[in-house]
Parts: sequence; C-alpha cells; structure tokens
Amino acid sequence: MAFVVGVGLLVLVAEMVLSYGAGLKGADNPLSWWPQPHGFIYMVYLVATAVLGFKVGWSLPRMVLVMLAGCVPFLSFWVERRVAREVRAALAAVTGADPQGARR
Repeated sequence: MAFVVGVGLLVLVAEMVLSYGAGLKGADNPLSWWPQPHGFIYMVYLVATAVLGFKVGWSLPRMVLVMLAGCVPFLSFWVERRVAREVRAALAAVTGADPQGARR
C-alpha cells in the first residue's frame, strides 16, 4: 500500500505542477481527475497502516509517523522497506520462519 501511495503522491505532485506551475486548469490539465482518487487511496493506506500497527503492537506515535510518511514524496518508499523488514523479522521470531520470506 505504501508503494501505491508513493507513486500516487508523485502523480499528484505532477498534477499540481501542471495546475499551478504551468497554469493548466480544468480540461487543459490531463491529470485534473487525480486528486480525488489519490485521497481515497491515501485513506485506504491509513486504514492498512492502522490494522498493521495494531496487529504488531506499535505505539500510536509510531503508527502516526508511518501514516505521515505517505505525505512526503519518496519517503513512503523508504518507510515501506524498513517497516516490511522489521515486521518480517518479528514474524520470523514468533513463527520460526525465514525472515526473508522464503518458505521452508
């Protein structure tokens, strides 16, 4: 989800550059339709982060920081990699599985 939100945020930045930088408004801007779907995708990201955070026992400040990472271009990619690595390692410690995700 973080990867999808990160790509969506980059598209949103491109839409804003076209709107405010190039002055393309309405039908002239080919990405004028994007802000609303991006907002919906971001809300799904917030719910997914909350569900994951509650399942792995994160504190509320940590969940909020991971959620806010979806607001900064490129940061969501870095946070997603870090969180995925930590959650895999925690699951491996509990289940005895390979932390890299390989099945035994």
